[in-house]
Amino acid sequence: MRLLSLIRKEFIQIIRDPRTLAMIFVMPVMQLFLLGYAATNDVRNISLVVFDQDKSPQSRELLDAYRAADYFRLDYDVNDEESIRYLIDSNRARAAIIIPPDYHQKIASGRVAQVAFVIDGSDPTVASTALAAANLIAQSKSTAIMTERLAARGQAGAIQLPVETRTQVWYNPDLVSAYFMIPALIGQILFTITIILTAVSVVRERERGTIEQLIVTPIRSWELVVGKITPYVVIVFIDMIEVLVAGVLIFGIPINGSLTLLLILSALFLVTTLGLGLFISTIANTQQEAMLSAMFTMLPSIYLSGFFFPIAAMPLPLQWISYLMPPRYYLIIVRSIILKGSGAENLVEEIVALSIFAVVIMGAAAMRFKKRLD
Repeated sequence: MRLLSLIRKEFIQIIRDPRTLAMIFVMPVMQLFLLGYAATNDVRNISLVVFDQDKSPQSRELLDAYRAADYFRLDYDVNDEESIRYLIDSNRARAAIIIPPDYHQKIASGRVAQVAFVIDGSDPTVASTALAAANLIAQSKSTAIMTERLAARGQAGAIQLPVETRTQVWYNPDLVSAYFMIPALIGQILFTITIILTAVSVVRERERGTIEQLIVTPIRSWELVVGKITPYVVIVFIDMIEVLVAGVLIFGIPINGSLTLLLILSALFLVTTLGLGLFISTIANTQQEAMLSAMFTMLPSIYLSGFFFPIAAMPLPLQWISYLMPPRYYLIIVRSIILKGSGAENLVEEIVALSIFAVVIMGAAAMRFKKRLD
């Protein structure tokens, strides 16, 4: 009964604070749209400058091949290389194609026609996409021209290549970035909101002097801890469901695994995050200190967990440090369950790691919190 009264009191405090409610329920939706639409590596419609010195049907066919691919948008048609430099330097275009004046003659005579492709490398993501797309389109066009030449000679069968690669992409066939980012957003919400709210709520009680009033009541220390964190557990699970529903309805993300398993392992991860928030509340004396301490904890965890950047691409020392970040394991779990449909047997290492973190962190936080109350 005492515990239920404490939980009810905490819910009332949350409802009376509209700023906290806004952060809890509006922020996840904002992050969903920002990460789903803005944080993407799917580069399309790269602005392209065309310098066609040939002006022949053959050169127009080549440009049609680039126009047909949605990687490029043929925005500018110029007559000199200085115009190309100006458009790229002024960030109006990201790439340029230069077709030589003898292009159609070399194609007709069976010789190699060299086409220049200039790429702005100031943005590596766009540049790498433009480079790969330019080469792929050129190779496709070259194969088509070679087929036409052999067909004209009655040797169309000679175009048969000795090796053929047939690719197959599992789980995310269209390579949509949102499929990768949205499940990870669940991990970020669980991690950030629980740490901040738990740390700040306990420190707020201390600042107002109400925690001393609670201490002198018959409430035990464990009841105080459970009463403080239970409302935030409920709220975070509501946020999690909110993101899942929005991800499915808005971005069409398939949920291929067990939602029950996802909720169970999310609860295991929550023990770790709540422990971190509780631990921060024992070392912070003000809400500002609690916020700064929470940010100090969250930033390296987010950047080294594989949320934004692949861990395999990081320097080796940072990869070693990432093993100390609980979100690293949870992001693997949530992405594997949602996208791959993995079961618990496929996630044994991650489950064991999270269990160790949960016991150690929550144990240390509870002991320190109890000592602080005493």
